[in-house]
Amino acid sequence: VQLQASGGGLVQAGGSLRLSCTVSGGEFSGYVMGWSRQAPGRSRELVGTITSGGVINYSNSVKGRFTISRDNAKNTVYLQMNSLKPEDTGVYSCSANHMKLVRPYWGQGTLVTVSS
Repeated sequence: VQLQASGGGLVQAGGSLRLSCTVSGGEFSGYVMGWSRQAPGRSRELVGTITSGGVINYSNSVKGRFTISRDNAKNTVYLQMNSLKPEDTGVYSCSANHMKLVRPYWGQGTLVTVSS
């Protein structure tokens, strides 16, 4: 199973970006998909998750600004990020998890830089 994240870049504070993560191999529709981020010098932080049934949870730091969605026909999960802040800067990675797995699958990450 491989996860490929894309869509990162440089954006000004207040701007928007949409990240995508496409999964190849495995059974995408059955996975709980997650987005996490890691800022320089800090530990990885869970941004949010979406279950196979479409139940979504967000961290308090992004609630109301970020939206997670998935397209099972395209094996892709999205992270729409609005009202970006400099503290949102980091490497954003996607993960795929299932109760049958010992540990989730991870993608390589895409860098998001928000300038003030």
